[in-house]
Amino acid sequence: MEKLNIPLHGSSLNIVRRCGPALREVLRSKFGCEATIEGVDFESDVSVGQLRRPPVDPVKKSSFPLRGGVELSVWKADLTNFKVDAVVNAANEFLNHGGGLAYALSIAGGSQIQKESDNYINQYGHLGTGEAIALDAGRLPCKKIIHAVGPRLTKHPSRADVSGAKGKLEMAIESILHQVEKHRLQSVAIPAISSGLFNFPLPECADTIVAAVKRYYESSQSHVPQEIRLANHDDITVSEMERACLQLLGPSPSSSSSSSKGATRSQTPDVQIGKVHLTLKKGKIEEQLTDVIVNTTSPERDLKIGEISKALLLKAGRYLQNTTPQQVLYDSVTDCLQNAAKNRYKSIAFPAIGTGNLGFDKKEVAAIMANAVVDFAHYCQTEIDVMFIIYPSDDQTYKAFEDQMVTLQQRVPRPQETGAMMSSPPEYEHRNDSHSSRAPTPQITLGGPSEEPMLEAKRWLSGLFYKSYSLVNISNNFIQHFGEREHLQLYRLMEKGVVIEELFEGGHARISVMGNSSEDAVVAGFQVEAMLCNVQKEFVRDEEDAMCEALGEKRVGFERKKVDSSSNRFSAFKKEGLGIVKVDKVVNPSLKRIYDQKATQLRCSTQKMFQLIPAQFCEMVCKIGFHAEYAPPGEAAYGEGIYFAGTVKKAMEVWKEQKEHPKEEYLYFVEAEVLTGKSTRGTPGLILPPPVREDPLLLHDSVSGGPDVSVIFSGYQALPTYIITCKRYLKGFL
Repeated sequence: MEKLNIPLHGSSLNIVRRCGPALREVLRSKFGCEATIEGVDFESDVSVGQLRRPPVDPVKKSSFPLRGGVELSVWKADLTNFKVDAVVNAANEFLNHGGGLAYALSIAGGSQIQKESDNYINQYGHLGTGEAIALDAGRLPCKKIIHAVGPRLTKHPSRADVSGAKGKLEMAIESILHQVEKHRLQSVAIPAISSGLFNFPLPECADTIVAAVKRYYESSQSHVPQEIRLANHDDITVSEMERACLQLLGPSPSSSSSSSKGATRSQTPDVQIGKVHLTLKKGKIEEQLTDVIVNTTSPERDLKIGEISKALLLKAGRYLQNTTPQQVLYDSVTDCLQNAAKNRYKSIAFPAIGTGNLGFDKKEVAAIMANAVVDFAHYCQTEIDVMFIIYPSDDQTYKAFEDQMVTLQQRVPRPQETGAMMSSPPEYEHRNDSHSSRAPTPQITLGGPSEEPMLEAKRWLSGLFYKSYSLVNISNNFIQHFGEREHLQLYRLMEKGVVIEELFEGGHARISVMGNSSEDAVVAGFQVEAMLCNVQKEFVRDEEDAMCEALGEKRVGFERKKVDSSSNRFSAFKKEGLGIVKVDKVVNPSLKRIYDQKATQLRCSTQKMFQLIPAQFCEMVCKIGFHAEYAPPGEAAYGEGIYFAGTVKKAMEVWKEQKEHPKEEYLYFVEAEVLTGKSTRGTPGLILPPPVREDPLLLHDSVSGGPDVSVIFSGYQALPTYIITCKRYLKGFL
């Protein structure tokens, strides 16, 4: 593997300090480069779309005895400062710790966490789903960090998908406990693996984890630890873990007395949390005498518009369709509470949002709404009464909320606990490494299979690190796939002082980021790039799933085989003054099968054609074929489809605006077989080929822009055959 070092100093060092971990994932996605960052202490608040949470002292909620003397306990805790023999990291298969819990542990544990992970992957290859490995914990206050790969589901998994993934999650828990046994550890903290970014529904996740731990120690005959701790940072997950333990293991001896006490506090269930008084009662929401009634809402916070379910859908938009509905509900309740407090209202009443038309689980709604109130209470500075109002005849919903109120009554922190939480140290405190006498030189080390992607990455970084003005432009048509989640992340970036503008002109999407300084703009720009990487990954997964379903296959596989670039087949590139760096043949049997089916359907011959695309989309073309987002032409004069050029020269004209710094820059051409079939002249704005004659159901197969430009509207009408990497040195090119 080739290596390239990029020294960091001045502005580049400050930028990487602020967003280094997110930058690693961007470099991997855009250029296929593995980046190691050395000699840099990262700031804590740099993960995209994540809010800084207040520091949390560990609080033990309940404990349950297991066979063999093992104690299973539930904790609210921050795993970055939790004192146990081992903490478990919810990792991906490549141990690339760029987001979520993995990112937080990597920051707190120092660069050694990622370095050891990279070394393991380089030596043994990636981890499979359900596997776990124990590595050194760096500066974390524990002996080991156990990296475990849980199952990844789609955003809205079906019941069958969840059921099929349970076995993999059980395997992950068993692998963790095997590592505990292997290293003879006495305590281990396990989070809700797969429940966050991997989309495993939280209730089923909690049930599966608790059941797997119970089953493991019912049959274990060897070393057992003293305590298995189910530890999570947020109240919603902690509550679900407690519920699962109670259902699967029975009442907790450590909390039974307090439970009965809490349950008899009041005939009308209520609880005081800081300055927030929460009450549950039966009644009609429209008859409440509170200052605010949350019955209807809209994006403009007009409390007089629409029904609850409709309002939640309006507020969420694509967010509710493509992101966790639970998070939308939590955010909606939080927004209402914040607005009530901001306007100095003294009371607010909520119905059981989402249990009607939206069909949310009643217990889940109760937990989400209660925990939104608890989290709000932690920073609320004014007294406010919050009421949950349940329709009089809805006994099932009332029971779900009543159970949640009892749980809250047990969990209300004592004054000394509250004081301890407020006085705890910063969440990510960096300590001096006493084992090193001299700090490493700040630098990024890029690794890749060849030189050109690393040089491209270095050029891109240099153009951003040393900007003399505070504006960053990001052109990428996947911006059109941003949903409510991504726009919420953009809003949070703007709260930090940058100005962000989305533009869509001439078939090209662009985001402009302007900051108070060039460093601010670049840091925000890197975070937007990281968002795009996530959106593109989800797009690829969805397309792979669609291909597998269409073909009845389990997975999509492809190869890029290096071939002789001196063949006469590629002479056209040399005639245009391009030096061919390398040629890769694309082999993807799944794409070939779909393409052959399309050829049979259209009954037409193929044409050899070309695209000129950015480096970051080469792998995507090989894996899932062609899409309009990859290579929008300089001008979409013949429709909004997928453009191809009949010659290399024409390709350089069609995509002439794609490169801003052409000198000594690598260019990536894709050669493809294209099914143009029955074609007609294209016009601007077409989203489908026009009809053939008078029949509106019989469409042309493609449109043309002259003899050397064709536009198709289905990516399956083209098959990638070669990726040709070129370079040209002449001034004035493009």
